[in-house]
Amino acid sequence: MADTQTRAVSAPRSLENSGGVWSQLRVESMQAAAEEPLLASFLHATILHHERIEDALSYHLASKLGGGDMNPLHLREVAQEAYLAEPEIARQAERDMRVVRERDPACRTYLQPFLYYKGYAGLQAYRISNWLWRHEREELAFYLQSRISELFSVDIHPAAKIGAGVFIDHAHGIVIGETAVVEDDVSMLHSVTLGGTGKERGDRHPKIRRGVLIGAGAKVLGNIEVGEEARIASGSVVLTNVAARCTVAGVPARPVGGVCCEESPSKKMDQLLDEAVLSSYGDGI
Repeated sequence: MADTQTRAVSAPRSLENSGGVWSQLRVESMQAAAEEPLLASFLHATILHHERIEDALSYHLASKLGGGDMNPLHLREVAQEAYLAEPEIARQAERDMRVVRERDPACRTYLQPFLYYKGYAGLQAYRISNWLWRHEREELAFYLQSRISELFSVDIHPAAKIGAGVFIDHAHGIVIGETAVVEDDVSMLHSVTLGGTGKERGDRHPKIRRGVLIGAGAKVLGNIEVGEEARIASGSVVLTNVAARCTVAGVPARPVGGVCCEESPSKKMDQLLDEAVLSSYGDGI
C-alpha cells in the first residue's frame, strides 16, 4: 500500500491530443460575439484579445479572484509567472476543458467551461495555488484557496496533488484535503469530500487513482486508496480501500456486483446501479 500511495501523479503522456482546444475556443468566441453583441466586449477582453490559452486564463482567473485587498493585475502577474515557469499547467487546463466537453451532456462548447463552469475555474485556480505552494509561497497559496472557496464553493488545499483530464461537475461543495491525490481522468460530482477522519497529521487523505468516478455527495475519508476505474455511488461513505474496477455503495460503502463496467466509469459517467447490482447488495443500501 505504501508504494502505491506515494506514486506520483502521472505526467505528460496523459496530455496527448490536447491540441486544438484553444483554436476552437477562439472560433466559438468569434461566433458568440457575432450572435450576441452584448457579449462582444467581454469575449474580446477575455479570449479574443489573447494569443495563448495561458494568457486568457491568467486574465480571466485574475478578474474573478481579484478585488478587495488584492489587485487583479497582481494576481494576473502571478498566474503568468506560473504558466511561464511550468507550461504543463496550461496543457493540463486544455485537457481539463476537453474532458468537460466530452463528459458533460449539458456542455455544447468550450466557451461554457472556460467562462462559466465553477468546477473548471476552481480547478485551474487551484493549479496556480499549487504552483505557489510548491515554490514556498504558502501564504499567497492560502489566500488563493480562500478566494476559490468563497467564489466557487470549491475548497482544495494547495498541497493536494491533482492530475490532468479531471472533471468536477457542478462542483458546489467540493472539499479536497492537503495530502489527497487525484490522478488523471477522474470525474466527480458536487458535494464530494476527500477528507481525513480526525485531527491526526501526516498522510491522512485518500488516493484516487486514474479513471475513477465519484458520485454526488460521496465522502471518501482517511488515508485509503480507490483503485483505477473504480466507481463510488452517490451518497456513499468510503472508509476502506476500494479495489480497481469495483463499484462500492452505501454507508459505510462496500462492493456491489462484479466489475463495474467495460469502459472507464469516469468517461462513461454512468451513475446508475442496475437491478443485478442492487440485488447483490441486499437490503443494506
